[in-house]
Amino acid sequence: MLRVAVVGAGAAGLCAAKHILSSPSSFAPPVVFEATGGVGGTWCYMEHVHEDGRPVYSSMYRDLKTNLPKEVMMFPDFPFASYLSSFLSHQEVLRYLESYCQSHGVQPHIRFNTLVEQVKPVVVTTEGQEEKTAWEVTSSDASGRRSMETFDAVLVCSGHYSDPHIPELPGIEHFKGQLLHSHSYRYAEPFSGQSVVVLGAKASGLDISIELAKAGARVTLSHGNPRFTFPLPAGIQQASSVVAVEDDGSLRFQDGSLGRANVLMFCTGYNFRYPFLDAAQLGLEVEDHLVTPLYRFMVPPAFPSLFFIGICKIICPFPNFNCQVQFALAVLDGSVTLPSRTQMEDEVREDLHRKLDGGVQRRHLLKMDQNQWQYCEELARSAGFPPLPPVVRSLYEEVWRQRQIHPENYRKLNYRLVSDTEWEAVD
Repeated sequence: MLRVAVVGAGAAGLCAAKHILSSPSSFAPPVVFEATGGVGGTWCYMEHVHEDGRPVYSSMYRDLKTNLPKEVMMFPDFPFASYLSSFLSHQEVLRYLESYCQSHGVQPHIRFNTLVEQVKPVVVTTEGQEEKTAWEVTSSDASGRRSMETFDAVLVCSGHYSDPHIPELPGIEHFKGQLLHSHSYRYAEPFSGQSVVVLGAKASGLDISIELAKAGARVTLSHGNPRFTFPLPAGIQQASSVVAVEDDGSLRFQDGSLGRANVLMFCTGYNFRYPFLDAAQLGLEVEDHLVTPLYRFMVPPAFPSLFFIGICKIICPFPNFNCQVQFALAVLDGSVTLPSRTQMEDEVREDLHRKLDGGVQRRHLLKMDQNQWQYCEELARSAGFPPLPPVVRSLYEEVWRQRQIHPENYRKLNYRLVSDTEWEAVD
């Protein structure tokens, strides 16, 4: 009976706990450590950016709607309510996660308002006098009382949308307006009538720009991608990347032009941050946008009873977590045998070099996109669980196409899954 600690009670942590509880012959009930007072992780909207002096982990904004339909987002064995529209508010996703938690009896195993301070490997001697690695987890509750426990394995499910990444911008100290990261953005009304430069045009940059323009802000969407050709609302103009701030506070763009703004908003993503881990001790490098080496994007080769769940980007999150968790538990219960440490390190190194040689920037090495399907398939095949039905990929790609055509209106569409291979649009 293996004892497993789960760090975080967001979607990945709940999924981990559910699968651990469904294998009572191999695993003791999990202990889920959750720093906040509720489940849902990043899906818990908080209007304040700081609560009682403690940081707010969620980067959710008030009017956010999902950019994937519920038919693709769901855990494969737990559909969303059929009466809901395909594209959901964050409140509806949170209710879904609360229902998932309730339905699978996870709640009694969560320690709320409990911060994990340290996770460190220790050598223990088994009853058969063999030495093995276990994990000492030090945590503190809301009153500051600390406790230390030992586990056979740890699943790190703490997410990566809490620590804002703000790129270095020469002269930033000269900017005279408001500097903001999307992590601290909640709603558009306060920006009405202001000129806002939004730096970054991925999902949140585009969404927030549309919200701001509709609320009467004058928006400059600054990015290094090819210019968008789809229609953007009136009030949004595109510009090349901001590369510096001049002495007089004006912004200099990549193409040499200058501009002024009341607000500079960074929609520039988030850093990986694991303050409870000693990366060097684990043989890992933790950079802003990369954690390496991780075999199958999960396992530090030197410590194969520690797993990072959900660190890849541009994925179908819940189905991806579901595959990773089942693979991790198959490793722990002995159904899957991992290669040697050296083989795992070699495989990760070769994969990174292949991507870098192919022109992938280092900060994009954990972006999966089209590679996510084969990845999930390989995990399912090696661990012997059902693969994702092909309809998930098919509908995901259709929605991606619709988003390129009309980023403002694609969420008005609704879909229904007809079978494992077929979906249809519905009114």
